[in-house]
Amino acid sequence: MADAPAPAPTESRVEREHSLQIGAQTLRYRASAGTLLLREPELKDGTLQGEPVKAQVFYTAYTLLDAPPNRPILFSLNGGPGSSSVWLHLGLLGPQRVHSDALGDCGQPPYALVDNEDSLLTHADLVFIDPVGTGFSRMVEGQKATEYHEVQRDLDAIADFMRRYLTREGRWGSPKYLLGESYGSTRAAALARQLQEKCELMLNGVVLVSPAMDFQTFSFDRGNDLPYLCFLPTYAATAWYHQALAPELQALTVEALIERAQAFALGPYASALLLGDRLGQAQAREVAAQAAELTGLDADYLLRCHLRVDDERFFKQLLRGRGLVVGRLDSRFTGHDRDDVGEKAEDDPSYTNLAGAYRVGLERTLHERLGWMGDAPYHLLAPLYKSWSYKGFENKYLHTGELLRQALHHQPSLRVYVACGQFDLATPPDAALHSLAHMALRPHLKGQIRMAQFPAGHMMYIHAESRRRLAAELREFIQA
Repeated sequence: MADAPAPAPTESRVEREHSLQIGAQTLRYRASAGTLLLREPELKDGTLQGEPVKAQVFYTAYTLLDAPPNRPILFSLNGGPGSSSVWLHLGLLGPQRVHSDALGDCGQPPYALVDNEDSLLTHADLVFIDPVGTGFSRMVEGQKATEYHEVQRDLDAIADFMRRYLTREGRWGSPKYLLGESYGSTRAAALARQLQEKCELMLNGVVLVSPAMDFQTFSFDRGNDLPYLCFLPTYAATAWYHQALAPELQALTVEALIERAQAFALGPYASALLLGDRLGQAQAREVAAQAAELTGLDADYLLRCHLRVDDERFFKQLLRGRGLVVGRLDSRFTGHDRDDVGEKAEDDPSYTNLAGAYRVGLERTLHERLGWMGDAPYHLLAPLYKSWSYKGFENKYLHTGELLRQALHHQPSLRVYVACGQFDLATPPDAALHSLAHMALRPHLKGQIRMAQFPAGHMMYIHAESRRRLAAELREFIQA
């Protein structure tokens, strides 16, 4: 007996109405969670065979009730690749957020959800997209499971989702914004141009949070000295935060220290690395001494590393004498390894602070507040980055800053806001500065980009002061 055919994929959606009190303002809104089907034309021998369903893309959306139909709409993406949209959803933008203290510590289980007084729902409707392979987004049965797990196909899927969502919801008349964090910023920079070219969709603004536009800036490959220059100012900020510097440097503000470290990184340090083995011993010792003073590392250790300390060594080395490792996503956080003699940290203490709390927040939001049914696993952070295909970028670094430049030249009204964390050792601020400084923008367009730095890490919004300021600046950005 033949197997019964698989049921045809369908779209699903749940909705509930809620309200949020922000000061004297009461926001009545519709919260939605659902799946949208992606279809693509199928050609055979040059003949169109139809548009089979390729994937189901899961999203969560918040729409203000009794609002004009041309209200701004903001699409949000996280990174990885392999991350769902939960971090921006429940950390910064949505009407509820995971509770954390002023530092950003999420505390102990079972954790808590609280109303988000900094939600951007005040100024825009919100759509959180889970790329295929994350959240509940899946390829349909019979399709290749990893089809969208590559740079360009991933962009194709997100662009198609945005186009279909705007059409379904009747939102083409709304100002449109796209916000991407980490690899989500890699996507957002590229999508700004792809949406123009393939969908005739012009964005009003692009927000890049902890951007990763140029992979050369943080890929510690042999022969690539650029990351050492980009990371050194954040090494200095981290050492300052943990009181690992000499008193005269500890007395500086972190901003003043970063400026000093940037001048050293782009001057004597860059020159020394460029010289390679041509660097004399006396000059090497001098540069090592300056780098040690700024980073809190030992000068002899720096010399034995040929002046090149990658991120994983730094996590372990800075506070080795205290028996601590520092975090990658947020170097303000520390943790313990099995022993203190290893070269690499066992885990990222800044991520372990977040994972459990955001899982609880996500499950409660979907099932308790939105009424989503079913117990299928929601992939909070799938390890897609381990097998991600960089087809088209083999033997070179992925670089989407050029696509953002093209988008700005094509549409001079496009505005860009960039947010970086001073203690981010995943995508440090100086990597973003390097990318922005090498876009070759025409002078009259440079004012379209605004960059801000915050005294926190990769997810700077877990830090209360940074979240409030970031939310205020994003509201100004959208309102403009």
